[in-house]
Amino acid sequence: MPRGDRMSAATETERAAGEEGLAAYRFILTVLAYAVPFVFILLPLILFLIQSFYYVEDGNIVHQLTLRNYERFFAGRGFVPVFFNTILLCLGVAAITVLFGYPIAYLLASLRGRRKYVMMVVFVVPLMMSYIIKIYAIRAILGGNGFLNRILLYLGVVDEPLTFLIFNLKAVLVTLSIILLPFAVLPIFIALERIPRSVVDASADLGASAFQSFRDIVWPLSVQGTIVGATFVFVLALGDFITPQMVGGMSGFTFGRIIYSQFGFAFNWPFGAALSVILLVVVLVAIVGTGLITRARHQL
Repeated sequence: MPRGDRMSAATETERAAGEEGLAAYRFILTVLAYAVPFVFILLPLILFLIQSFYYVEDGNIVHQLTLRNYERFFAGRGFVPVFFNTILLCLGVAAITVLFGYPIAYLLASLRGRRKYVMMVVFVVPLMMSYIIKIYAIRAILGGNGFLNRILLYLGVVDEPLTFLIFNLKAVLVTLSIILLPFAVLPIFIALERIPRSVVDASADLGASAFQSFRDIVWPLSVQGTIVGATFVFVLALGDFITPQMVGGMSGFTFGRIIYSQFGFAFNWPFGAALSVILLVVVLVAIVGTGLITRARHQL
């Protein structure tokens, strides 16, 4: 074989070996990319689902598949009402956070220069604080001897401390709304940031008022971010059990506290897993519904 042909063959061999090595490298990265979420997210959910079909008898888990946990949920007197009351509570939290979060995000998006991002950091910083500390801070404000009652008593607005603001579902609603407000502000702010300023200016140049520009341009283009923010808050509130535990009292019982009690006090892990699966179904429905709505609006 001529020397040139030998060099060409060697080059082709090296190139083929390089392509095989690159393909193997990509295959390993792909396996790792799918293995990590499978091991740490999907596999625990599958094990939870399987465990929800077991049951506890005489303090021991019986590894026999049955629907008795789900039958207990639907047949029990208190589970279904608490479940629907929790959903309504979380919908209320989502509505309140959007109602207050949209003006805040709109104000932040309207700022110019560094002020916009400095103010945005102000709203992001609470996300980095301890969840427990934030709840204690709100309790210090709403409590019977809290800051709010002291101010009202000092001003003579009330004769005795208000007690309906703490240790009930109203307290849970207010506390969750305050804590989760930044999670509604961020998606709305991002949606507003993506609206080209030139489009709003063109609307004003054509004679549209500020309200008309908002109604016909800003709101339709930011409604997807609003829906995402509301869904984000709803999902986070739905699985929360710490806030109802700390500010809900006996009358502020939520579905998350029932699940927590099954794992922490009753030691009935199969029933707790079944309740968690039911909660997961609601979360998945909310996420999938949000995806379908935003995708449909994007195609319009």
